[in-house]
Amino acid sequence: MPAPKKLDPGSSPRALLGAELRFQREQAGLSQEELGRPLFVSGSFIGQLEAGTRRMQPEYATRLDDTLNTGGFFARNCAAATTSRYPDHFAEAAEAEAVAQSIKEYAPLLIPGLLQTEGYARAVFRAYQPTAPEETIDELVAARLERAAILNHPTQPLLWVVLDENVLRRVVGCASTMADSLNAVCRLVQQHRIIVQVLPFSAGAHPALGGGLKVMDFSDAAPLVYVEGLGTGKLIDDPSLVTRYRLSYDLLGAAALSPKASLTLIASVAEEYAHEDSP
Repeated sequence: MPAPKKLDPGSSPRALLGAELRFQREQAGLSQEELGRPLFVSGSFIGQLEAGTRRMQPEYATRLDDTLNTGGFFARNCAAATTSRYPDHFAEAAEAEAVAQSIKEYAPLLIPGLLQTEGYARAVFRAYQPTAPEETIDELVAARLERAAILNHPTQPLLWVVLDENVLRRVVGCASTMADSLNAVCRLVQQHRIIVQVLPFSAGAHPALGGGLKVMDFSDAAPLVYVEGLGTGKLIDDPSLVTRYRLSYDLLGAAALSPKASLTLIASVAEEYAHEDSP
């Protein structure tokens, strides 16, 4: 495993807790595995806490204070680290996404959140919450667009997306919204910022018929997988399950169109929507 990167404690509450946890563990002369035992978690989980890829929950904070004799430091500061603009079921995944070295995602129904335009995101949230006040929708859209800021870096993270053909054909918002959204995806591909493949209907049955998945790799922590359902989500770090989901993603990529053919298809569908919206 590569040497742990130096955390910037001022970058976020999670980074502060992670840096302090690493310091206190090393001061106590404990390995990550040794610290994990009294918490009934793996050494890789401790590593993810130190790297800031996992949220420190209150029950773990209390046990860490007891084990490391830190006088309640982690319990006192845990609340700030768990504050998030995202729904509870997704907050931890969004935080991990922000520090991932690579993200590989299969999207069965919608353009992934990192690639959504404002109009597309607004249509999605309004469909989810048809009676919500406009201010609530504005806050959700702002949080989603804020997530996409990680793509402002020219090379990191590596983002590789497999879009089901459903994503291209399902109209979210209106034809104009779809044209703008698909063209935005095309621009990122043409700028060599992301890799996108389309899984066509002709591919038939595939390993991820159960839903979407996201595989995230980190420079100094074990990989994570995020799977999501309606109003629910789960972050998975079990090595055997991560391996299984990684294989599923690889099989999806093998069944999908090539990146070049996928770009041609996405651009063609975007043009169809643009023509549909023209007078």
